[in-house]
Amino acid sequence: MASTPDTFDYVIVGAGAAGSILAARLTEDPGVTVCVLEAGPPDRNFFIHLPAGFIKTLVDPSVTWQFKTEPTERTGGRQISTTQGRTLGGSSSVNGMIYNRGQPGDLNSWAQRGNRGWGYEDCLPYYMRTEQRIGFGRDDRRGKQGGLPVTDMDWIHPLSEAFLQGCVEAGLPRNPDYNSGDQAGVGYFQRGIRKGWRVSAARAFLKPAMSRPALEVRTNARACGIVFEGKRAVGVRYVTERGGARTEVRARREVIISAGTANTARLLQVSGIGPASTLARIGVPVFHELPVGENFRDHYASRIVMRAKDGVETLNQLATGFNLVKQVARWAMGKPSILATAPSHVHIFWKSFEGLDEPDLQGVFTPGSYAEGKVYVLDDYPGCTAGAWQHRPESTGWVRAKTADVFDDPEIQPNYLSDEMDRRVHLGGIRLIRRLLNTPSMQELLEKEVLPGVNVERDDELLDFAYKNGSTTYHLIGTCRMGPETDTTSVVNDRLQVHGLEALRVIDASVMPSMTSANTYATTMMIAERGSDFIRGRAPLAA
Repeated sequence: MASTPDTFDYVIVGAGAAGSILAARLTEDPGVTVCVLEAGPPDRNFFIHLPAGFIKTLVDPSVTWQFKTEPTERTGGRQISTTQGRTLGGSSSVNGMIYNRGQPGDLNSWAQRGNRGWGYEDCLPYYMRTEQRIGFGRDDRRGKQGGLPVTDMDWIHPLSEAFLQGCVEAGLPRNPDYNSGDQAGVGYFQRGIRKGWRVSAARAFLKPAMSRPALEVRTNARACGIVFEGKRAVGVRYVTERGGARTEVRARREVIISAGTANTARLLQVSGIGPASTLARIGVPVFHELPVGENFRDHYASRIVMRAKDGVETLNQLATGFNLVKQVARWAMGKPSILATAPSHVHIFWKSFEGLDEPDLQGVFTPGSYAEGKVYVLDDYPGCTAGAWQHRPESTGWVRAKTADVFDDPEIQPNYLSDEMDRRVHLGGIRLIRRLLNTPSMQELLEKEVLPGVNVERDDELLDFAYKNGSTTYHLIGTCRMGPETDTTSVVNDRLQVHGLEALRVIDASVMPSMTSANTYATTMMIAERGSDFIRGRAPLAA
């Protein structure tokens, strides 16, 4: 006789940025029970917690989903790694730790699409609720009591200072706080690092809540199907190994899917929720037809690499030999060190064309030269790397399950640079970065451009470089788009409930109607904070 499934008030799939916050908030209410299913292991890997360890975890399949995109001619026929976190904390345990909200207009456009209560002023209190800003920031814009410490760079390199000075020489304003609602300008990134350690969403929100008896977190639990009674979601089935026995957990109140943009789409599809054509291809009967997996977007970046002059010491030398030993010693003593920095040091938010009201580009600078075709892998020679990507790409793609087996990677097709406007803005970004790398301040320290090389100048040549060398920024969004039921491209309503079904919500980056002009981490946490209040029936926080 089969055992009776364990039953909780809520079952959450995914212990990433959104799932960690949801678990913490829902178990604040006395008597509420929550089960979190995380496909990956506990976050015991040392390199998860060491900020510089992302170089190792990004390629470690024990704590990541090693997803790749489908090749196109605009990626030079390449498959591009779109790695996602698969451990407690999800991608917040392996990302670049950057805290970046974007522009108010991002959210105002969501509200204009018919999503009530999703304008910037509505969402600002929820951004503030997640963060503990340590450093400069307006009290009416920055949170001081939240779980995630947001700190300033403390390890400053002379090349970074020269780059900043050069940007100011080129007419970009120095911006002391790009998260204030006024993004334009240049400055150092803010990040989720404190006292030399990464602070993931798991450390900030989930771990403190795990002391509550009402919260149960199950690791190595890969969700393989949503259980329904009629149109009501009543549970989730999961497996711990390929071909293993299925275990069912039940939800008295709601099932919440927070598995991330790619995995959320796949789980819904293998559960019979998605486009009929996608489900037919994988042999899954249509339970409820919705455009799950469509409207997929990602940021696509091109990076320029410069060689430094003799005598200029960059990350390339500091990360090897005795220099690295000294950096480890500094980190161990709690001093600023390359081991406790984010992969990107300086931010640029600027315009691809003069006359724009707001920046349409994000740029990044690192005082180290990256190897050709390898994101975040340092080359042998001293140098620096700077790149740019379009804030709000128009190119859209899809995420589709290849089979009904959740151990088979989904088909991920972002269609990078397929839209003509995206190509124009991308070219503007490359030319802007080149200009900023060739200011008088920088030329005192740099020898020459290595990638793509000074002879690559025409639009077609630069685009060819972008196709063959560009990469993801790991900012996957949109596969369960939020919008009113009259919007045939949407999957969830503005309370994050799946259209036409009961007791089923999606709360993660997949619900974003459009790309934010930022890294997606901060906004994903904000969405989770809002979603927790919807579930708990709480009035919106006052703006």
